Amino acid sequence: MLKIGPFHSLFPWVLVLLLIACSPTSTSEKNSKKKPAPKSHLVAVEVVEPRALGLNHERSGTLKARQTVRIFNQEEGRITELPFFEGDRVERGDPIARLEDDLLKTELEKAIATARQMRINLKRQEGLAQRKAVSEDELARARTDLSVAEAEQSMLQTRLNYTRIYAPFTGLVSARLVEPGDVVPRHTHLMTLINPDTLITRILVSDLLLPQLKLNDPVSVRIDGLGDQQFPGMIERIHPVLDEKTRMGTVEVALRPIPQGARSGQLCRVTLKTANLDRITIPFNALQRDNKGEFIYQLDDQQLAQRQSVKSGLRITDRIEILEGLGIGDRVITKGFLELQPGMKVEPVN
Repeated sequence: MLKIGPFHSLFPWVLVLLLIACSPTSTSEKNSKKKPAPKSHLVAVEVVEPRALGLNHERSGTLKARQTVRIFNQEEGRITELPFFEGDRVERGDPIARLEDDLLKTELEKAIATARQMRINLKRQEGLAQRKAVSEDELARARTDLSVAEAEQSMLQTRLNYTRIYAPFTGLVSARLVEPGDVVPRHTHLMTLINPDTLITRILVSDLLLPQLKLNDPVSVRIDGLGDQQFPGMIERIHPVLDEKTRMGTVEVALRPIPQGARSGQLCRVTLKTANLDRITIPFNALQRDNKGEFIYQLDDQQLAQRQSVKSGLRITDRIEILEGLGIGDRVITKGFLELQPGMKVEPVN
């Protein structure tokens, strides 16, 4: 009788398992292995709404004395007196320069004597005219001679006055350009006077900001040489003409009062404050630019990114004002611009 060992009893089962392992995968198993779904383009979105914002703008300038006078001589000659030096304080009416006047004095004395003689001659001619002893022509000539002599006397007196120069206002000497003993021609710049109580600074402001400024608006002024302290000032003048190249206008700011230690020529920084206004703003990074102009990506009702042209205004810290192209309630894409194209389906994550 034939005996069947343990190996022969397991053989049919091993064969079945091998056939199953080598058989092709079923259709149901193939369908279960689907392709992964494409990833959505994620973006950050902000809803446009007006915000009441007041703006602070810092502009740098240089302190200057508004009342500055350059002193010129109107007579030529040698300088005999020049008593004040740079930094000296002068009072209004103080003599600040004197030129040699000996020759003019002599000419004036001669003119005075001539006028006196012409006056006597006219009086004599008038007496003769009453007796009909002189003609009308001789009497008219005598009057003319007196007028000429008096005019000559007046001219020399004026020229003599020009040899003495007086301070036109109370202030400081900022420049002394000649010395006693120098012989100067007419209209030589002798010295410069400034009024330290009239310090101003001129700053440049863009044409976008100018309409929001007006005369007597308060400002803050920080002078680098005096530390971080803020000093009060006010807008004193707004120039009417803009620079054609930069579109910048000039604004004059006066210090009220003048700080102790402030000097002409110091660097200062002016902070302009504008009133709170409702503005439409977006994050600065959301504004895009290309050769067609400024634009943003706007999210429509179908969750599609659409290009929208806009016109920007002032930059306010990390945001920028939008003047045209957006309305309240619009949704603006603020992040996720990499590979973003108009009409692309996006998914907001905020």
